[in-house]
Amino acid sequence: MNYFAHALPFLDDPYYAVGTAVPDMLMVVDRRARLRAKRVAPLLRADEGRTVSVAGGLLQHFRDDARFHETRAFAETSLALTVLVRDALAAESGFRPSFLGHLLVEVLLDASLIAEHPAELEQYFQRMASVDPRAVEAVVNRALPRPTDRLAPMIAGFSDERFLSDYLEDAKLMVRLGQIMRRVKLPPLPAEFQELLPQARSLVNRRRRELLDGIPTPPPMTNP
Repeated sequence: MNYFAHALPFLDDPYYAVGTAVPDMLMVVDRRARLRAKRVAPLLRADEGRTVSVAGGLLQHFRDDARFHETRAFAETSLALTVLVRDALAAESGFRPSFLGHLLVEVLLDASLIAEHPAELEQYFQRMASVDPRAVEAVVNRALPRPTDRLAPMIAGFSDERFLSDYLEDAKLMVRLGQIMRRVKLPPLPAEFQELLPQARSLVNRRRRELLDGIPTPPPMTNP
């Protein structure tokens, strides 16, 4: 799962919502910062409400991902997209097609949810902008064996960057995928890769209900 799918049911608690994003953020800004559920769980006993909310969001992320990745729908959709990618990349084998197959499931699931919940996406950005990034980072550092100082800047810039909105348009999504390829040191995608995105979107849209089986669903939204 990706940022919006994790956070959508929890937008009434900004610190919980940002907690659901933190593991993915750390993969972007500090891959050495390894969070483990057993180090996060004791924070649920803290006296301070923000700490409990952030810790709850972190653990929610772990639960959601564990459930999501064990579904038959994820295995089948990821495989189908891996084959689609492999064919688009001239029958390339190896890590890149499988990585992209996995990635596209998660990114395009977010795109599907964003298309259906545009107001909630705006509320998500507002919630992310409302938290104290340094306070979130301080909570996370209590669960890390090696503290990071790179998380707070990403939280602070998240709403301004608004990269989740780019998932809705194929050309903009290609730019975001290119950034990911560079970050994980994989070869760039050819321009014609964009041609498979409509088919990939359609496949993920068809399997969305199954992909989210057992994952919390968003409650009725209140005014920001």
